[in-house]
Amino acid sequence: MARIMLYTSPSPGHIYPPMATILALRERGHEVAIRTSAPKVGMLSQLGLEAAPIDPRIDAIEVEDWKARTSIGAIRMLLEAWDARAGHEVADLQNAIAEEQPDLLWIDPIATGAAGVAAASGIPWSMYIPYPWPGPAPGVPAFGPGFAPSDSALGRARDGATEQVKKLAYRSAVSRLNARRSSLGLPALDRYEDLYLTADLVIEFSAEPFEYPREWAPNIRLVGPALWEPPASEPEWLASEERPIVLATASTEFQDDAAVIRCALEALADSPYLVVATTAAHDSSDFDPPANARVESFLPHGPILRRAAAVISHGGMGTTQKALAAGVPVCVVPFMRDQFEVARRAEHCGGGTMLPARRLRPDRLRAAVEAAIERRAGAERVRDAFEQAGGADAAASALEGLVTAAGQSAWPPAEGPRTVFRDKEPLDRSQPREAAGPTAVFASPEQELGTEDSPTDPTLF
Repeated sequence: MARIMLYTSPSPGHIYPPMATILALRERGHEVAIRTSAPKVGMLSQLGLEAAPIDPRIDAIEVEDWKARTSIGAIRMLLEAWDARAGHEVADLQNAIAEEQPDLLWIDPIATGAAGVAAASGIPWSMYIPYPWPGPAPGVPAFGPGFAPSDSALGRARDGATEQVKKLAYRSAVSRLNARRSSLGLPALDRYEDLYLTADLVIEFSAEPFEYPREWAPNIRLVGPALWEPPASEPEWLASEERPIVLATASTEFQDDAAVIRCALEALADSPYLVVATTAAHDSSDFDPPANARVESFLPHGPILRRAAAVISHGGMGTTQKALAAGVPVCVVPFMRDQFEVARRAEHCGGGTMLPARRLRPDRLRAAVEAAIERRAGAERVRDAFEQAGGADAAASALEGLVTAAGQSAWPPAEGPRTVFRDKEPLDRSQPREAAGPTAVFASPEQELGTEDSPTDPTLF
């Protein structure tokens, strides 16, 4: 059996996606060590998992891109926060490797310092992707603005122009990333997205048709959402509730998206639905629910989704895919980050509708929710595709295969020189291991290009 180390960023949306796979690996007899945000260590320990906190300086660096006035400004703030964290991740993961002596590393993609250490470590390593695949491909829209797919001349011009803007927006981030990679003995990357292809194995927590079809690189494995949420009791009131339910959610990472909850409460106040709103990063007492609504900071979504007619989502990948995996259609109101891409995919795959946050108004939201409810058949098709992708079991098998392959072939692969650090000295992997006590937001240039298929605000471009 192998010893597997999971290293995550503090982002809430990046901590839960690999958990079902981690539990599956443990059930198969593997040892699992987790380094993650300190507030989550207790919850993971209660599950019987071996968890320890990342460097507290990483937790202390907040992502405040929601304060930016422009999309380009938001990109820069997001990448600067990731880079600041990366400066502490290098030594943090090196020390963790020395302590745990893992056979496999599984790294959060926005923990870019940890990804560099993994690539230089001499240990088989994998990355997991909990958001839409950001890499470019023929016939796939440029990632970020939430463009609709188009292979027309206008669409190609649109995507080409966006890629040029992205290159400029990411230039300083790529320079910082490459400086850190150089210090670890790794080759430079041309684009930020190339980072996702440096791992020996990439677990993409999604699948077609939610993801746009393309020719996938051989190291990418699409497994579907691999759903998991913290253990919680089903709400007592749910068993006696007979009304159809519309679930409305806000982001677990603060992004000033309370408007989607307020608008949902107003839009559906006189409807036949029970509106259940989970406010997450917002104080639930700040909202004034009508008679047909319940507002809570947190509720387990699983049992509610079994009764739901639709979900109003801020566009978080976790909530959106969780709804579709239950066959429940979604109305996505994207605010920032990768949410425009999530919204467009939900619409494009036939599983829901999209209403940009800049157009949010009660009458429009109600119409979008009613239109989404009519798309249940599309949501059920996505549900079936997610089930066929294999979820946590498929991800666990892929990770096991990586460990097995490492034992049968020469390491390291072609990525570059690798070193495992123990107190700055190479770790001798031949010795027995000591016992040990798993985005960019772009405004749209489409008005200049003559199209209107993006949910972003063109005035920010």
